[in-house]
Amino acid sequence: MSVPATALPMQSSTKRKLAAQLRGLTGKAIEDYAMIAEGDRVMVCLSGGKDSYTLLDMLMSLQRSAPINFSLIAVNLDQKQPDFPAEVLPEYLRSLGVDFHIIEQDTYSVVKRLIPEGRTMCSLCSRMRRGALYRYAAENGITKVALGHHRDDIVETLFLNLFFGGKLKAMAPKLRSDDGRHIVIRPLAYVAEREVARYASARGFPIIPCNLCGSQENLQRAAVKKMLGEWEREYPGRIESLLTALRNVEPAHLADTKLFDFAGLVPAAVP
Repeated sequence: MSVPATALPMQSSTKRKLAAQLRGLTGKAIEDYAMIAEGDRVMVCLSGGKDSYTLLDMLMSLQRSAPINFSLIAVNLDQKQPDFPAEVLPEYLRSLGVDFHIIEQDTYSVVKRLIPEGRTMCSLCSRMRRGALYRYAAENGITKVALGHHRDDIVETLFLNLFFGGKLKAMAPKLRSDDGRHIVIRPLAYVAEREVARYASARGFPIIPCNLCGSQENLQRAAVKKMLGEWEREYPGRIESLLTALRNVEPAHLADTKLFDFAGLVPAAVP
């Protein structure tokens, strides 16, 4: 296991500046979308990857200086994949002194039984994981469910839906779950993946790889990620511009009759 992040203080001004930058972007997203309110009990869904570790770090830091009171609990779902290092997250979270809970549920066996060999298991695995986390939230007074999706996840999802789903749809920074019982927040919505990776490396998080189940990488998402990476190298700032576009939607210039009253559109009266 890697040395706990608490034992790896950021020593250089560059690292301190990066931490401050991420806190600022996280705080701005929380403020812009009213993600956290007084008295909230926020469940941080912790997978063991760089994104969720960074999310927990940012929320713990903001909690110390926020003008409101809210509590945090880090929750991980142990899906019983072979060779899953079950001791890593509890040891790390105890070193932070943060409230945490590990849900144990053998979703791995269910997914392996239902998905044919060679097919990606990610979609079903994700739905089952979400169901287990939502159940825990409902049973334990959780008011907000925090996920570690960052800026690049949001933009990639936009293009996945455009290319493969025929929808103009991305990931909302804040949303109500399909059953209406939970509010889901994405505080890292303004943070670039490359900055999350830099921060995770600097902090020395004990990363648990997402290949324990042996599932294939989502090839569609990989293709979109490659495309966006090439765009960003050729035209720096393009991904940020795409996120800005998602925050500046003009329904009258799209084509969805459910969003805009095209039938009722008539010329303005001439004086």
